[in-house]
Amino acid sequence: MNNINKKIVINLEQRYLELYQNSELLGHYPVAIGKASTPTPTGNFEVLLKRKNPGGALGSRWIQFTWQTHGIHGTNQPWLIGQAVSNGCVRMYNTDVKDIYKQVEVGTPIHIYNNLNSNPNPDYTIYKVQPGDTLYKIAQKFNTSVAELVKINQLKNPDLIHPGQKLKITQ
Repeated sequence: MNNINKKIVINLEQRYLELYQNSELLGHYPVAIGKASTPTPTGNFEVLLKRKNPGGALGSRWIQFTWQTHGIHGTNQPWLIGQAVSNGCVRMYNTDVKDIYKQVEVGTPIHIYNNLNSNPNPDYTIYKVQPGDTLYKIAQKFNTSVAELVKINQLKNPDLIHPGQKLKITQ
């Protein structure tokens, strides 16, 4: 797997993690974040350490990004994904964290932010169409409209999208 120019971007407000290679969006995943008393830190970090099967509440994978032991990890409580419940870590479904784990290396940049003003890709992101995708499904996934997707991508026939095609998604 080519790890060059990969980065993780985590939006705490929207509670999602995105994996990019250059400006291409490779994956968009729901997460749980730190509760108010132990918030997930914001700023620029990098992958410091990776561990398979760390056990217990950490689920199937551990990706550490601070020396204060904050990390991205799986969970043994998947029903809490989408909530602010952790001690500052970023929790993911175990299948999702396995996907991220195999695509990043120690040193991969991680940008964690709270609001849209600090988004490193403010105008749009790039999404690669997956098998089974329709514009309607993509619009739902990114909280936009089919009309907006057609407009920004200048699609002549919205019924003709194909796996591997790259689409701009407005923020």
